[in-house]
Amino acid sequence: MIDPFAEVITLLRPSVTLTKLASGAGAWHVERRESGQPFYCAILEGSSRLTIDGQEPIELREGDFVLIPSPHGFTMTNLEPTPSEGVDPLTVTKFADETRHGNPDGPPDIRLMVGHFVFGSPDAALLVSLLPERVHVRGERRLATLVKLLREEAREQRPARDMILARLLEVLLIEALRSTASAAAPPGLLRGLADGRLAAAIRRMHEDPTQDWTVEQLAQEAALSRSAFFDRFRRAMGVTPMEYLLSWRMALAKNLLRRKEGGMKEIAERVGYRSASAFSVAFTRFVGLPPTQYAREEMSS
Repeated sequence: MIDPFAEVITLLRPSVTLTKLASGAGAWHVERRESGQPFYCAILEGSSRLTIDGQEPIELREGDFVLIPSPHGFTMTNLEPTPSEGVDPLTVTKFADETRHGNPDGPPDIRLMVGHFVFGSPDAALLVSLLPERVHVRGERRLATLVKLLREEAREQRPARDMILARLLEVLLIEALRSTASAAAPPGLLRGLADGRLAAAIRRMHEDPTQDWTVEQLAQEAALSRSAFFDRFRRAMGVTPMEYLLSWRMALAKNLLRRKEGGMKEIAERVGYRSASAFSVAFTRFVGLPPTQYAREEMSS
């Protein structure tokens, strides 16, 4: 059975750019403006407060894992009011094995693993829009184990290091994201897949993107009326069924063009278009340039 969620993650092509151990003591404050890079954080011990731009603050505790797939600014601080003892909360001290925020002396109140990663796909913005803006997982031992392995691998210069990091990160992303799949998740793919009726239709679109799907046919796959399916899909996914289908077809087409897998007619057929000309019109309208030009620019980049 096709797994739409796994397909999206595979196309995103995640790779790690930074992973480090950090700690905080006393009064400390970290502020990051929008960096353009997705961010993750695992609380190894202690607690803190995280505030992402435009969202309510959340309390992080030992064992928590936070993933921010899209680039947002955020602040992280100590949880309880603590006398600064003359130390600026913005103080940063580099130790041999970790970065200390706040008071550089004495044991830390919190220790955490933080890192950035990038998505290699040119469709990252499109695909990330299908994921929650913030993933907060509490009490998942599997995630803690994966982060530990990631940290150990990042510190060593062993054979196939980059390959192992990429695989670990991909598993980490999937594990974190699927832990939040529920009807209470923000609009996006995870919330859609948590709805059994909608999941059936989404899987069919991924299984057979060449099919000339209509809203009525997809509604039948979901065992819902056309209007009920349309409204339910739009609320859960944040886009209409046809918008999602078009986005997925274009993501597949870009991947095929980058990989030079077939001529224009073959690619058109593989993503649901009966002719190369119809595909070219749709691709140009969606992407902003013809598929042949897109392929040339990808080859030269």
